[in-house]
Amino acid sequence: MRDALVSSYADTIEGLPSGATFGAASLRRQAQALRLRPDLRPELLRGNIETRLRKAESGAVGATLLALAGLKRLGLAHRARAVLEIDAFLPAVGQGAIAITARSGDARALQALEPVSDGETSAALAAERAFLAELEGSCRTPIAGLARSEAGRLRFKGEALRLDGSERFEIAAEGAAEDAQRIGREAGRDLARRLPADVLARGG
Repeated sequence: MRDALVSSYADTIEGLPSGATFGAASLRRQAQALRLRPDLRPELLRGNIETRLRKAESGAVGATLLALAGLKRLGLAHRARAVLEIDAFLPAVGQGAIAITARSGDARALQALEPVSDGETSAALAAERAFLAELEGSCRTPIAGLARSEAGRLRFKGEALRLDGSERFEIAAEGAAEDAQRIGREAGRDLARRLPADVLARGG
């Protein structure tokens, strides 16, 4: 679920040259990078993973961030300069998870999927998605959330940021895995109550 840095200049965000461009299609990653380095110049970076890798490795942009899970699935993890700490770069909701959809009433399909279903992942996703739903998150709002099972408990961390990274608003919660949706929902409500109205209304 972690983010990986790709750059020809440095192996940390802090080590990038002053005023370097930061390529990203994700507003979450953009805001998190600007929180650490307000001098960076965000630049929209689209295309498939190979296109983004080439632009960062050639110096067309100073750096970009990509999901480590995606790089691993494509056999490209060696192209990452560094794997970033979760505390600084909390991932997007559901990042790294693989999901298969089936009709809720299709007993045969659901039974066939049972052997590959991971209970801890399902609980984590339930909490993360409930959190995002409460915040009514959109592609215009930098929101992150991560739930993990630790010592028999489901622990959740979430955050929302201003687009320029100038403020970060955090929330943490925990509980039993069977209460995953409630944990995420209540965390979303608690954070929403603390957020300045313009953070979610206009994306910061």
